[in-house]
Amino acid sequence: MFSHGIMPPLMFGGMICFMLIGFPVAFSLAAVGLMFGTLGVLTGHFEAVFLQALPLRFHGIISNDLLLAIPFFTFMGAILERCGLAEDLLEGTGKLFGGVPGGLAYAVIIVGAILGAITGTVAASVIAMGVISLPIMQRYGYDMKLATGVIAASGTITQLIPPSLVLVVLADQLGRSVGDMYLGAIGPSILQVVIFILYIVFLSIVRPQTMPPLPPEARGEIGWPLIRQVLWGMIPSIVLIFLVLGTIFMGLATPTEAGAMGAVGALVLAALHRRLTWPLVDQAMKSTMRITAMVVFILIGATVFSLVFQGMDGSRWIEHMLTNLPGGQVGFLIFVNIFVFFLAFFLDFFEIAFIIVPLLAPVAAKLDIDLIWFGVLLCVNMQTSFMHPPFGFALFYLRGIAPPSVKTNDIYLGAIPWVFMQLLLVAVVIFWPGSVTYWLDKGPKMDPSKVEIRIDMPGIGGGLPGLDAPGGLPGLSPPPAAPRN
Repeated sequence: MFSHGIMPPLMFGGMICFMLIGFPVAFSLAAVGLMFGTLGVLTGHFEAVFLQALPLRFHGIISNDLLLAIPFFTFMGAILERCGLAEDLLEGTGKLFGGVPGGLAYAVIIVGAILGAITGTVAASVIAMGVISLPIMQRYGYDMKLATGVIAASGTITQLIPPSLVLVVLADQLGRSVGDMYLGAIGPSILQVVIFILYIVFLSIVRPQTMPPLPPEARGEIGWPLIRQVLWGMIPSIVLIFLVLGTIFMGLATPTEAGAMGAVGALVLAALHRRLTWPLVDQAMKSTMRITAMVVFILIGATVFSLVFQGMDGSRWIEHMLTNLPGGQVGFLIFVNIFVFFLAFFLDFFEIAFIIVPLLAPVAAKLDIDLIWFGVLLCVNMQTSFMHPPFGFALFYLRGIAPPSVKTNDIYLGAIPWVFMQLLLVAVVIFWPGSVTYWLDKGPKMDPSKVEIRIDMPGIGGGLPGLDAPGGLPGLSPPPAAPRN
């Protein structure tokens, strides 16, 4: 009834249909996997013995130490979202830059990058900055499309800046080190911030009326109280960033251990801001529980789907389809990024990472594409999943906290220029791999031709040819003389 080659595309199409109907992703994946698995057994296109591997795969998910980093980073972000750190940073930085056109926009971009480096969650950054800065921008005459766009985009950059949850998940799915993935993301993170700032500089020159400077009475004088306020927000943040990222880069801690230190650091920061209360911790734990449960169920559903899909030679179908694209590596990367860009209209980054990335990674490896570069490139692209009108989650977060006077149309239209800037970074990373690999190439190098092998084990050479000789084996240093009493 069915040819062997038609089952994988039918299965992939069935998954898309289930998701478009609106069923929860985790259960859709598992249902499609089991349905096609049963159909495959009945038609002779799938061996039922494959399903015996499911319990082991489920156990592997639950016992994966790397995935423990997700609840730690989520808890850290949930605490920092409510501890007052964002308020201090935005208020102080806004006053420092408030005297120039677009000063509040510069402050939002800079603080968004800092919050991204210490929270790792988009929701925390967008909500915190929207609550604080949007009413101020509205009060002092900022164009609402610009104001909502810069807030959403600056919160979304959290997805790219280490310790992003997306990078942790991509490292796990690609089988690469989280530390290397973090190092690879440093260059694109800096470039994205620079692109955003240059856009504000350009608008402040051609359309300064859309972003007027703050009046003197609003920004006050730049003096020691103001500087102390900015330092009070930044110094603890820098310490926390070092605890989380520095220990990973230096090899002192695994991502899971660094996440645990970050969670403790977030509690300390909340205590310093005198906001460490039981309701705060309770809300953070509930948020962490919901996100972690969602991730685990999506992983389980994706495992069922992947097992059946691979058992039907779906990987060969994907590989045959993608390796024959014109343009080689560049053609593959352009196709994949267009594909992921449109998938991001309907799927969030967890779903793309758990469903699509395992199908693409073997093809990328066969085309000799560095998987760290590939993972960071996908992360840059998946930023847009939060900014797509009308489905972007960052836009939903912003609509939820924006006052009624801010039109939904302004939020959606304001996001469009920033989506194009994110796509510009995708093109930069594709055509300039050094933007990712530069930091990876900074580690110590070893020349195998200069490696010297030494044997320092006296007493093992008796009776073996060559070891009795005064010089030992050719090319090896002689053993040391026996110590005298």
